[in-house]
Amino acid sequence: MKIGAVLFAAFYFSQMREETGTWRGIAAFLGIMALPICIMLLQPDFGTLGIITISVFSIFVAAGARARDIGAIMLASIVILGLLSLTPRYSYVYERIDTFFNPAEQNALGDGFQIRQSLIAIGSGGIAGRGFGQGVQKFTYLPEPMGDSIYAVLAEEFGFLGGTTLIGLFLLLAIRGYAVAARAPDLFSGLLAVGLSTYLAGEAFINIAAMLGMAPLTGIPLTFISQGGSAMLVSLAAAGILLHISRRTKNATA
Repeated sequence: MKIGAVLFAAFYFSQMREETGTWRGIAAFLGIMALPICIMLLQPDFGTLGIITISVFSIFVAAGARARDIGAIMLASIVILGLLSLTPRYSYVYERIDTFFNPAEQNALGDGFQIRQSLIAIGSGGIAGRGFGQGVQKFTYLPEPMGDSIYAVLAEEFGFLGGTTLIGLFLLLAIRGYAVAARAPDLFSGLLAVGLSTYLAGEAFINIAAMLGMAPLTGIPLTFISQGGSAMLVSLAAAGILLHISRRTKNATA
């Protein structure tokens, strides 16, 4: 769904470039997002839906969306998310948002347990960390230490230096991806590179922000690092497509 939505959005907006800045542009964005929204709400999986949304949204913006349409979509997304979080089916979303804004008031053994243990792990790492394999929070304390919380494990074992180095690498990945998009041989390839770069880097930064208490917990993995079969496969596939676009760019330049 992640790669499929990005591919479809890149193709569609590359075909209607002149109409992206009209009402047809926002209608196309909503039409592309209709199927992912329905599927993700049925699961429910707001984390994956958020990644798909920002990836397709980045393509919409890069294709020439109007500023008022961009603002309208962002405002509508916040309002709809707030309304859904108030319904019984999606009450867990409200609990995560409440934990994010009021971490000190949450039960340390309840809703606030994961973020509390994550911050303890990150803080315990200090400047240089405890050393590779020497972290203690991953043993029974930190939930999903090989999955969602793996950044906290890394920060404990490699410290501030290791944690910031990883953030820098993902930042370089995003910059490189957007540079590939700017030099792509055609509009479709450029928009596709924008969407894939946003997906890969955005997923990583959202995961890291959640572990640092700077965003609500979403349950999405850390790109290329978290344990997982399908998530890792999709991330590697997206990186492979991005590398192919980069190679085509070099060949076209030569």
